Amino acid sequence: MATPAFEDIAETFEFLDDWEDRYRHVIELGRAMPPLDDSFKVPALKVEGCASQVWLRPMVDAGRFDFQGDSDAMIVRGLIAILHALYAGLDLTEVGQVDAAAELQRLGLTDHLSAQRSNGLRAMVERIREVSASPS
Repeated sequence: MATPAFEDIAETFEFLDDWEDRYRHVIELGRAMPPLDDSFKVPALKVEGCASQVWLRPMVDAGRFDFQGDSDAMIVRGLIAILHALYAGLDLTEVGQVDAAAELQRLGLTDHLSAQRSNGLRAMVERIREVSASPS
């Protein structure tokens, strides 16, 4: 149940044969993402379990999920951008139905990220699922 934005990323990854090119593309996605205002870089929005500093600011509008995010590491900013493409605009009830592991496996991310980065990515997915299940 991937979004069109995520499908675009998946198609680009299929086109890029070399993992180094894919890695560069992830970094480019992170660079293109707007930065999170420093006022939202607070402990309540920080994602624990990531090697880098990561903040996710969830937003819900008319039952649709969205978030802003940022990290001090460019590759992680790119991973945030990929997760944004995977989840942004979904109905709150749909967020928990996304098989993030399977969708991210399509990109080959799990095979090419360090164990720490993979753990951080799982922590970000878990945070997204938690906040979408109990929006405030």
